[in-house]
Formats: sequence, structure tokens, C-alpha cells
Amino acid sequence: MRSEPNRWLVLVLVCIAQFMVVLDATIVNVALPSIQRGLHFSPTSLQWIVNGYTLMFGGFLLLGGRLSDLLGRQRLFIAGVIVFTIASLVNGLATSADVLIAGRACQGLGGALVSPAALSIVTTTFSEGAERTKALGVWSAIAAGGAAAGLVIGGFLTETFSWRWVFFVNLPIGVAAALLSLRFVPNSRADERPETYDAAGAVTVTGGLLVLVFAIVKAQSYGWGSAKTAGLFVLALALLTAFVVIERRSKAPLIRLGIFGMRSLSGSNAAMLLVASGLFAMFYFASLYMQEILGYRPLKAGFAFVPFTLGIIIGAIASQALIRRIGIRAVTFIGITMGTAGLLYFARLPTHGTYLRDLLPTIVVVSIGMGMTFVPLTLLATTNVQAEDAGLASGLFNTSQQVGGALGLAILSTLAASRTSNLLPHPALASIAMHGAALTKGYHVAFAVGAAMLIGALVVLAVTIRKRDVEQIDGGQVSLTPA
Repeated sequence: MRSEPNRWLVLVLVCIAQFMVVLDATIVNVALPSIQRGLHFSPTSLQWIVNGYTLMFGGFLLLGGRLSDLLGRQRLFIAGVIVFTIASLVNGLATSADVLIAGRACQGLGGALVSPAALSIVTTTFSEGAERTKALGVWSAIAAGGAAAGLVIGGFLTETFSWRWVFFVNLPIGVAAALLSLRFVPNSRADERPETYDAAGAVTVTGGLLVLVFAIVKAQSYGWGSAKTAGLFVLALALLTAFVVIERRSKAPLIRLGIFGMRSLSGSNAAMLLVASGLFAMFYFASLYMQEILGYRPLKAGFAFVPFTLGIIIGAIASQALIRRIGIRAVTFIGITMGTAGLLYFARLPTHGTYLRDLLPTIVVVSIGMGMTFVPLTLLATTNVQAEDAGLASGLFNTSQQVGGALGLAILSTLAASRTSNLLPHPALASIAMHGAALTKGYHVAFAVGAAMLIGALVVLAVTIRKRDVEQIDGGQVSLTPA
């Protein structure tokens, strides 16, 4: 049996790798204008730098989660870190838009192996109750903080060196994580393991999600009622339906559909899908607002997000104490409500805004709300889960987060672009002021719809989660400090 210091060393190692993976989901946001100029991306293709990563990440997380249970969590964890690191090198050396998008997709595949293996390592290393809650509190703070820290680090690297360094920075982290994990992380596996893997399920669900996002992105140019748009949506539906059929018939399904009968798991995953849809796109639009509307340079935009990192850490720590005092459901409701209020405040950003008056208050509220949301949702998604399903549960939760972020970005980007286009029917004839005002009003639509998505998450949690579903969490002692 491992000693207490070794368990926490394992937690440190997997958190470092998870920080790198989550960091990369947002680190490119501040660098997007520089990448667009350097590799000549079109405005409509630019978002694929983000969505190419998140869709491959989300689409293959289910397979990664199951493989971690079957082949060994340490083995998949290290393999994912290696794939992710090599892809980061390719991205940093990319000379064309196509190479970068392909490299980002490969990074997403590496992340899909790392994240569920890492989370299942945590849940199988620490026993359910107070000890696991401590570990997951650290995990959630690192994961949520990585998303915000990526914006700061991305701005610094882009302006100080070049956009290529937002990818090169992963190289030393990945090499160190792989070598140390080989020595210190145990290679645990599920006790009962099927003989085959559900590759067909992974292909159909990933293909369905890719086509769905592509349909949403192209709907503006094709027209929502056009035959092309309808055909893409039908194809996406067919692929996702095929995925469900495959899961029902497979001897080794990616998703054992019966697991959704667990209300704590199904409710938290549905809520995370909606929360990620609304909140993750906020980084994208806030970064564009700072650079395209307010004229911030990448470094200034990056440092403008420093309070995000601090706020998420504060919210994550506060949630630990609050769960013990008022219960996990109440903490989750408070966190999501804060996020909703922040997005609604963002929906009134003026064209000539200021940081202290218009951005900072919202950054503080939203970031603390995010910290108070991700910790309890992570706990909800992994409680009541048997050890043999730890990888599957973590894969589902990470899938909900990544797919939600990709779908949210596709939907909100399309709505924002549509609003801007309606206000600027002849962009070439518009003045700089008119162009800025139209862009800002497009962002308003994105923030408002994002707030509506968070309200939907509140409704889902209120309907699905009951007190008896969270007895093991509310009954534990919660602390970030190891006992």
C-alpha cells in the first residue's frame, strides 16, 4: 500500500500534466490575431484552431477513459503526454494553416488520453470521502486555473517571443511529466476487462460531433434553411444515432448506457455541457474584445486576465469550506448564478469601455463563480462510481466539458457573426467606428446566449440532483490541506 506522501506526489504529477492540457485549450486565444496574420487564416477558419483541439479532445475522451481502465491508467497517461508533446512541437514549427489545424487535432487526441487517465488515477488512488474530496479540490483548482492561466501565459509568450512559443512551452513540461510518471505513478487497471475495444463508437461519435460543429459554423454562409445546412445536420444526427446503436450492441461499449441511471453522474454531466458552452466561449470573445475593440496588445490582454486565475483559485478554495457548511448543491447553484450574472454584465460592454469599470468587475465575479462551479460538478460526476467505471466516469465528464466548449463556441460565434453582418451589410463602406460597434453588438449576443445556457444548467441540476445522491460528499470533511 502506498504511503500518504506518495499518493500526494502522484496527485502533483497528474495535475501538472492536466494543467498543460487545459492550459492549451485557452493559451492560443490571446495569440489568435498573431496566428491569423502569420499563417493567413481566414476569419471563418480561425476558430478551428480552438475547435480542432476541443472536438478531437471531446470526441476521443470516451475511448481514452475506457482504455485507461483496460490497458492501465499510467500507460495511457504517459502515451497521451507523449502524443501531446510531439504535436506541440509540430504546431510550433507549422508553416501553414492546414498543418496547424492538423497539429491541434493531434494535441486534442493526446489530451483525450491524458485527462481521463489522470482523473481516474486520482479517484482510484484516493478513497471516497474526505480524502478524495481533498484531492479533487486540488485537481479542480488546477484544471480550472489552467484555462485562465493560459490567457496570461499566451499573451506574454506571444508578445515577448512569438505565437509559436505558446506551443513550445509544452515541451519541457511534457518530457518531465512522462519521465516522472513512469517512475512514480502506478499502472492500475479495472478488475474486469472486456477483450475488445469500441473503435467504431469512437469514430462515429467524433465524426458526428465534428459534422455538427461544422454545420453550425457554416450555417451562416450556407443559410440556416439551405439544403447544404440541412444535409450536414442530418449527417451529424445519423452518425450520433449510429453511435447509440453501436453502444447498445457492442460487447465492449465506450459508454455503458446504464451508467446514466445514476442521477449524480447524468445531472452533473448535462450541467457541465451547458456551463462549458456558456463560459468557455467567454474567453474567446473577451480576448477579441480587448484586442479588436479596445486595442490591447497581446501581453496587456494576457495580464488583464490575471484576476481570472486568482478568482478561480479563490472560488475553488471557498467551495471546499462551503460544501461542508451548506452542502454541494447549494455551492453549485451559487457558483453558476455568479457566472450567469457576470455574462449578463458582459452583454452590455460599451465600444469605448475601460478595464476597471467594464471588465474587472465581471472578471472577478465570473472567475470566482467558475471556481465554485467546477469543484462541486467534478465531485458530483465521480461520486457513487465503482472503481471499474472510474475511467468511464472521468471520460464522460471531460467529454461534457470539451464538447460543451466546442459546441458553445460554434453556436455563439455563429450568432455573434450573424448579428455583426446584419449591422454591417456593406463592411467595405463602414468606418472603423461602425465596424467596432457592430463587432461589440455581436459579442453582446454571444454573452447573453451564454448566460441563458448557464440558466439551463441550473434547471438541470435542480431537476436531477437529490439530497440522497450527494450523501457521501456532504458527509465528508473538506479541506485542501492533506491531513
